[in-house]
Amino acid sequence: MPRIIKYIFYDILRTRFILFYTLFLLVSTMAMFQLDTDTGKVIMSLMNIVLMVIPLVSIVFTTIHFYNSYEFIELMLAQPVNRKVIYFSEYISTALSLCIAYIIGVGLPIILYGISPSSLTLLYIGLMLTLVFVSLAFLASVLTRDKAKAIGITLLFWFYFSLIYDGLLLWIVYSFSDYPLEKLTVGLVALNPIDLARIMMLLKLDISALMGYTGAFYQNFFGSFWGMTFSAGVLALWIILPLLIGARIFIKKDL
Repeated sequence: MPRIIKYIFYDILRTRFILFYTLFLLVSTMAMFQLDTDTGKVIMSLMNIVLMVIPLVSIVFTTIHFYNSYEFIELMLAQPVNRKVIYFSEYISTALSLCIAYIIGVGLPIILYGISPSSLTLLYIGLMLTLVFVSLAFLASVLTRDKAKAIGITLLFWFYFSLIYDGLLLWIVYSFSDYPLEKLTVGLVALNPIDLARIMMLLKLDISALMGYTGAFYQNFFGSFWGMTFSAGVLALWIILPLLIGARIFIKKDL
């Protein structure tokens, strides 16, 4: 398994996309720190990039890479290699390359300009969202042999979690505003990894007061030990469940 991971990892690096992705994150982060001396405002701006760009890049790049590697996967399947080894080697290599790019592109400027609890939270949610959307991309990729259809499914995933779900959540909150929905919204937020990451970040920036009573509830819940444990556990489930479902499909699928 380590040899397969090493080969796939080097193959990803040869595409040069990871280099461009790293440079984009590095230049963007450095530019924001240069333009504003207020670290809180910089982290807020970076949060918007992390919540939109990181999931999109992770899910699209992973899908394209998976289909570009189809001949290699078929070659490995012809060898006495367990399907689980091939599947998880592909996942680890892809996720590792994207995570390293994120750490270098965003982590290095943060180290240079000063580490804070909010900046560490930003690094954490970026890494977690990378792993979540790589898992979703693998799930979408094993569902169909059609590359265009798989890319369409992944873009639908991103569009739903980034935009549509927020609209549905706002509609529910607005429609049932006369009822106590704080505990319900915690459950609804857990169904969207991007929303969960956003709330974790906003609470670290100490601007939960702008969210009114709901923000105070989020602060009491997510700011506690059990709230942080809940958030970390839910994000871990978002990584594990799609990955395991995809692995089950891949193992049984006739390629």
